[in-house]
Amino acid sequence: MPTPPLRHALVLTAGRGTRLRPLTLVRAKPAIPVAGEPLVRRIVRWLAANGVTDVVLNLHHLPATLTAVVGDGSDLGSLVRYSWEQPQVLGSAGGPRQALPILGADAFLIVNGDTLSNFDLAALTDAHCSSGALATLALVPNQDPEQYGGVRLDAGSSVTGFVPRGRAAEGSFHFVGVQAVQADAFQSLPAGQAMNSIGGLYDDLIAARPGSVRGIMREAAFWDVGTVTDYWRTSFALMSRSQPEHEWRGRNVHVDESARIARSILWNDIEIGAGSVLDECIVTDGVKVPAGAVYRRSILVRANGTTSMTSFDVS
Repeated sequence: MPTPPLRHALVLTAGRGTRLRPLTLVRAKPAIPVAGEPLVRRIVRWLAANGVTDVVLNLHHLPATLTAVVGDGSDLGSLVRYSWEQPQVLGSAGGPRQALPILGADAFLIVNGDTLSNFDLAALTDAHCSSGALATLALVPNQDPEQYGGVRLDAGSSVTGFVPRGRAAEGSFHFVGVQAVQADAFQSLPAGQAMNSIGGLYDDLIAARPGSVRGIMREAAFWDVGTVTDYWRTSFALMSRSQPEHEWRGRNVHVDESARIARSILWNDIEIGAGSVLDECIVTDGVKVPAGAVYRRSILVRANGTTSMTSFDVS
């Protein structure tokens, strides 16, 4: 008989997104629009399409920007609830420990809130439930070891360790931010204590209980929004053919007919003045671009009534 699907998931959305600043000064990273839809909504929609309909998001940084775009999840086919982390972010192990009473499940998925993948969740569930592991990581071949650290497996698919990016990661596997876990993996952690899974709890489990952390390797797509350049690439890679190739516009965006916009991303509540030029720019919520302004490869952020500009690389 096929393994029943896991119906519960925790999406890790509490992080500060420091590598994605200044965008994360405006929204929490998972609330940032990717090709027209906030990243977190894409994740919850994907989970629901795979039968995972009871979802918890953990909250810390700019929580209102997340709750505003997800709500109770009903329009995405899910029941969404929230786990608060205050006064500190609890990490990729401490966060799940905090959320256990809300999740109320012996086994569930954990999905990173800053990546997208189409990994086969049925295969992940089958591998996890049939092995008796405490955690099973979704892996793909590590095609870019200079950018991503890696996971090492033995011949039986048990995780033997984690390696940093660079030469040590050559020939390793890349964790795509999706995993199936048992609640028991986190029960021993003190509530409210910050700890990461990789580089913390999972390393301890591997040492104390070899085979308790496993991996499953499949070919799957993976999109990252960890940095501004990653966000730029992912946004344009995921734009549908029905969207204009030269730009994406959010809600309540007013552009003067004499302005010129090329290959730019415009969030919500924006005004673009007469004669202004935006070339490969990201314009965040609430920005007013004055008439005649010219920006190229710039991020525009409105704070304290003024607009600031940061340059970025789109290569």
